[in-house]
Amino acid sequence: MKLGSHYLGHETCQFRVWSPTRKQVSVHLLSPEDRLVPLTQGKNGYWEATIEGVSPGTYYQYQLDGDLERPDPASHSQPKGVHGPSEVIDHSAFIWQDEAWQGLPLSQYVIYELHVGTFTPEGTFDAIIDRLPDLVDLGINAIEIMPVAQFPGSRNWGYDGTFIYGVQNSYGGVEGLKKLVNACHQAGVAVILDVVYNHFGPEGNYLWAYAPYFTDRYKTPWGDAVNFDQADSNEVREFFIQNTLYWLETYHIDALRLDAVHAIYDLSAQPFLQQLGAAVERFNESTVYPRYLIAESDLNDVRVLQSREDGGFGHASQWCDDFHHGLHTILTGENSGYYCDFGSIEQLAKSFKQGYIYTGEYSPHRRRNHGNIPKNTTGENFVVCIQNHDQIGNRLLGDRLSQLVNFERLKLAAATVLLSPFVPMLFMGEEYGEKAPFQYFVSHSDPGLIEGVRKGRAEEFKSFGWENEVPDPQGETVFEQSKLHWEQGFTGAGKVLRSLYKTLIELRKQKPALSRLDLSSVQILTASPQKVLSVQRQSDQGAILVIFNYEESSLDFNPQCSHSTWQKILESTATQWQGSGYSYPETLPETLSLAPLSFVVYEQP
Repeated sequence: MKLGSHYLGHETCQFRVWSPTRKQVSVHLLSPEDRLVPLTQGKNGYWEATIEGVSPGTYYQYQLDGDLERPDPASHSQPKGVHGPSEVIDHSAFIWQDEAWQGLPLSQYVIYELHVGTFTPEGTFDAIIDRLPDLVDLGINAIEIMPVAQFPGSRNWGYDGTFIYGVQNSYGGVEGLKKLVNACHQAGVAVILDVVYNHFGPEGNYLWAYAPYFTDRYKTPWGDAVNFDQADSNEVREFFIQNTLYWLETYHIDALRLDAVHAIYDLSAQPFLQQLGAAVERFNESTVYPRYLIAESDLNDVRVLQSREDGGFGHASQWCDDFHHGLHTILTGENSGYYCDFGSIEQLAKSFKQGYIYTGEYSPHRRRNHGNIPKNTTGENFVVCIQNHDQIGNRLLGDRLSQLVNFERLKLAAATVLLSPFVPMLFMGEEYGEKAPFQYFVSHSDPGLIEGVRKGRAEEFKSFGWENEVPDPQGETVFEQSKLHWEQGFTGAGKVLRSLYKTLIELRKQKPALSRLDLSSVQILTASPQKVLSVQRQSDQGAILVIFNYEESSLDFNPQCSHSTWQKILESTATQWQGSGYSYPETLPETLSLAPLSFVVYEQP
């Protein structure tokens, strides 16, 4: 049986909750009439009942041991926020119209990460639908939504959620999310949902009242760890596994991005993440098209991607921080904090070939060896970007790349990501060089918690040496400042940059050598100590050569390619991209004169 409340039709609802330490559990129905109905205790600490006279929209709470009342840990809807009652939802009432949707292979994804609250002025699921034509025109075929699990207040990144089955009421709730997914699928766009299984937010977290969901065996930045490997952890795991399947089945989500799996503490012989991979694989056996798990991990541990038969977790892909860090340091010159581990062109070349840069070498930032070798991986196993919510929002002022580098470097950044042999991801507004920051914001109600967040943010920035005053995360100003200015993408330099992004995405989709994510066919050449990278990619239908010059000066470079004819198909120096006007040779010479801060693409049939 599934956790939570499940409306069965005909004013009948099934309730099920796990609470092994309680002697008595009842469901308190608050509307339309006040009723208290005892639940029956079953195996493994579950309490359940099927109750008549319950209609959709009924508010309820569980009463524990006769006095303590709390919302449902598996609540599907919290219309009055994290401290209010839960709501019975009739999921069958929504009429899906995405029967024609057959999904997309992960290797074809071009991902666009967005935050619901700041993506549009309205900050709702409905408002995103109105922007889908712009994204489709750009070439986007997958959106990644930052977490929507119910969080306190109306302003939050979503990683402070406390009801992982709920949908944020201020975004549009259950109905709003379904409408968005339905519209995306009708437009040919997959939907990735960011979920958080490594911790719960500090406000509105009532799981402690029900069961041992947490353990003091391990400490996390957010307090006691989620109990994935101690006593009673079987049912804790079941809570999260059911949540994954709930999003895939009930909301037709195409993939889940698992936040910070390195913060899931689990020393068991059969880790939760491995069990989760198996559950999704079983789910896929009965579906028309496969769903995916995409992990965020900073461990550079190939076990995330390896098959379970080889001792891995069997996840489809993971975010590749090394690629971002290697490219960011080359473009910006920043070397503080974790960026001190990066900066050479050889590192970026290594990432182009295998994702990870650190595969067991000593990391100065960590002051220890880091990572292992990603054997038997393909390009679709890595999601790469030059901007995302973390890398922007965890800067002191939330400044985007457009505020750190010039236009030529923005073009180089776009080409490096979109012409890489990995799954590319953009962060909302990146395609036109959005100038607004993306800052960290919350809307807690506890004064002590608010002050704790403020102090915590100040501590985070010490290792980077940033000396500005930390913006107040609780203030509404940082939230409003973080909203997109869509008009920037249709005039001036913003229009030019967007057009280049569109061209690069089209090129990626049209050229088999670029759409093929076989890393064994990628050949890399650098020009160290100069920061020049030459990438040749091959397919049965031809080859593509991309040469990136990250130097501020021109220089001569021998790409050392075969002597067959290579024809130029794209150059960032063209005036249509607001370049210098320098024209690369139409056919590739033995020695090529590279313009400063530029890239050029050649094709061999």
